[in-house]
Amino acid sequence: MGDRWVVEVDRGVCIGSGMCVNHAPEGFALDSARQSHPRDPETDANEPVLTAAEGCPVEAILITLAGSGEAVFPPEE
Repeated sequence: MGDRWVVEVDRGVCIGSGMCVNHAPEGFALDSARQSHPRDPETDANEPVLTAAEGCPVEAILITLAGSGEAVFPPEE
């Protein structure tokens, strides 16, 4: 069984660029205010969601391991 991730979007940082939706349309959506949100706050680990987080121009997407809370992205320094 693979890892499960908790995906969060910091809506105070999100600028609504839509890059996350372009990279992972199954993982993210924009609301009427053009703010991103995860379609499912807990998901199986997957490359499109990680690519979306890495491609966010303001690093508004946070991914942690479900259960432990260990940072997946951004990685801890």
